[in-house]
Amino acid sequence: MRLLMLGGTEFVGRAVSEAALARGWQVTVFHRGNHAPPEGATALRGDRGDAAGLAALAEGEWDAVVDTWSAAPSAVRDTARLLAGRVGTYAYVSSRSVYAYPAAYGLDEDGPLVAGSVDDTGSEDYAKAKRGGELAAIDAFGERALLIRAGLILGPYENIGRLPWWLGRIARGGPVLAPGPREMALQYIDARDLAEWTLGALESGLGGAYNLVSEIGHATMGDLLESCVQVTGADAELRWTAPEDVLAAGIEPWTELPVWLEPGESRDALYGADVAKALATGLRCRPVSETVADTWAWLGSIGGTAPQRPDRPAVGLAEEKEAAALR
Repeated sequence: MRLLMLGGTEFVGRAVSEAALARGWQVTVFHRGNHAPPEGATALRGDRGDAAGLAALAEGEWDAVVDTWSAAPSAVRDTARLLAGRVGTYAYVSSRSVYAYPAAYGLDEDGPLVAGSVDDTGSEDYAKAKRGGELAAIDAFGERALLIRAGLILGPYENIGRLPWWLGRIARGGPVLAPGPREMALQYIDARDLAEWTLGALESGLGGAYNLVSEIGHATMGDLLESCVQVTGADAELRWTAPEDVLAAGIEPWTELPVWLEPGESRDALYGADVAKALATGLRCRPVSETVADTWAWLGSIGGTAPQRPDRPAVGLAEEKEAAALR
């Protein structure tokens, strides 16, 4: 297989590139040059935010393209139209945020969607931007467009900071505010499992939309945080705290306490996806303990500090705010 990876040097894009190379695929990485692509990939330079930035893609043919773009849909539109006659399948890594809020618990791929436009040049509304990207892929590729609606993504190379923050916090040891309940069911996907399913789907010629996260309850908040304690070897004490007490302390779910959400619409929407379609087409998700251990090992290999995407705010709870809540 000849794969064109749009991006391919960070997080999900890197996971896809490395997995494709491991399969013996010919991988071309189109990127801006801010990070080195994986060894063995052919590199093309360009900036999709620039009118002339696609010049490096004016020639060439590929069996498939994977696009992780999350900004203005017009960039997906321009790229997809340019490649439509020279690529077999266009896989767009979208998001379950494209479902109209609040997405019902147990929602499958046929749920109602937000509005989006292929001509949108803005990215302030993430859900509309991702839906616009989906429409752009469909506009150029029709049934050859593969829409990967991922939820929470974790694993090595994470540049959002969610799991790296928990690992860093727990590694410091001492009492740790653990937002409850411990048995709260999570639904997420390791970037490497996303990559393997995507490559298999491309080999099989799949098209259409797929919710791509683990089964509901694949792991719990307790599994995640206790795995962090185990792999770091820290002298940390998880102090499980009821959701109402977390909120009463003025702590923001998701941003100050990454991954965690209080009971209600947001949790049902994020951690309640029907993934039967993806499971039937080969989705396999590794244990959370493996995701945590490999992320910790990766952090150690780069000096302990995870990279941070410049377009995303840093996450995590300030030490003094945690201490006050624990008191």
